[in-house]
Amino acid sequence: MKIGLFPGSFDPFTKGHEAVVHKSTHLFDEIIIGVGVNSKKACMFDLEKRIQHIESLFKDLPHIRVEKFQTLTVNFCKEIGATHIIRGLRDSKDFQYEKSIAHMNYDISGIDTVFFLTEQRYSAINSSIIREIHSNGGPINSFVTNPDLLV
Repeated sequence: MKIGLFPGSFDPFTKGHEAVVHKSTHLFDEIIIGVGVNSKKACMFDLEKRIQHIESLFKDLPHIRVEKFQTLTVNFCKEIGATHIIRGLRDSKDFQYEKSIAHMNYDISGIDTVFFLTEQRYSAINSSIIREIHSNGGPINSFVTNPDLLV
């Protein structure tokens, strides 16, 4: 059974993230969206609300589940039996950054990373920018499905 882990803080989980998950369903028997907990990172959106938000997006797809984790991504992969790490790429800068991490993850664990290109219409979506818009009272529904579930 092929299990893919899509890890991130997902603060918030964007339409780009959602599209990557849908693309990856063709390659994996099960997909686990791992919401990483980093005590050094201050998140805007509550962890439990982020998890509930993501679960609501995939509630009709039983082979997709959401779990939180607070360890190295490759250690979490081993814990859940993931065979691959799933990552989305918006541009060449993402690729350069993610390539280094993928190499290191493989070197320490033997777990490979699969990259999916983000659809062009989502390539400008960035969680940091969405947080900035939201913190200043702007609408984020163009970038996040059902954003009302986050607040």
